[in-house]
This record gives sequence, structure tokens and C-alpha cells, in this order.
Amino acid sequence: MSKISPCLWFNGQAEEAAHYYASIFGGSVDHVSYYPEENPSPSPLAGGSVLLVEFTLFGQSYQALNGGPQFTFDEAVSLSVGCEDQAELDRYYDALTADGGKPGPCGWVTDKYGLSWQLVTRRIMENYHSGDKAGIARMMQRMMTMQKLDTAAMQAAFDGESA
Repeated sequence: MSKISPCLWFNGQAEEAAHYYASIFGGSVDHVSYYPEENPSPSPLAGGSVLLVEFTLFGQSYQALNGGPQFTFDEAVSLSVGCEDQAELDRYYDALTADGGKPGPCGWVTDKYGLSWQLVTRRIMENYHSGDKAGIARMMQRMMTMQKLDTAAMQAAFDGESA
């Protein structure tokens, strides 16, 4: 068990979501716990249904909790995925926007469960860390026109080339 594990709240889809994320990112579903038959919690889920799913993505542990309809995801919290290249970013983008997911501005994606993700390539992050304020400003200006990030176009903007 990790010292800190993000716990994601679901309304009955915790196990399904954990398997979905594991399939996209090559992770694993590690343990499934169930509500006791006589469920003492205020959750509307029946006793014997899935309570908590522990899963791992890229060595990071997560928990998916079936807590009920009281809370839903919003953009105040997102999971950021550092992609090696544009091909990896495209693969995750396509998977997360499939089956009811939605693209958002500036590389953000909301998956079919309502969880927000940020997909960014290693090259883009290197540019952000470069200290080149003018290049970063040009790159960010270009990013503001995008949904899925285009690493080549952002690199061109960073380098001062017209797109």
C-alpha cells in the first residue's frame, strides 16, 4: 500500500472504472473489497456490492470507492499523464474520449466517468522548465487554441516559427 493513494469516488462503477483505467494505462486491479451484507453506511449500495477497489497505474496506487451519488468529479482535480511522445498522447486521448468521454481545452479530457485528465508530452514539459519566458508565452498562446495538444505545433511556437 502506498503512503498516499488518491481515492476516487464513484456511484456504483468503481470496479468497472478501475479495470477501464488499468486497460488503458497497462495497470492492474489489485484488490476488491465488498460492503458487508448488512451495510451500516448511508450508501444506497446494497450489502455485498463492491465497496473499494485498489488498483495501480504506473506504480502509483489508487482507490476507487463506491460511495453513492452524493459527490461527482469536477475539474478542480485532474490526473496529469506525462506522455513520452505524440503517439502515446494520441493513444491515451483516443481511449479516454471514447465511449462518452469528452475533449476539453488545452489538453484536458473528461473520461466517461467524469474524471478529468491532462495529457502532455515530455517535450512540452521540458519547454516549460526551460526558463525561456518568450518561448513559453508563445507556446502557451498556441496551446490556448487546442483541444488535444499538438506537440509539433507547440514546439514550433516555442521556437518562434510560424505555424
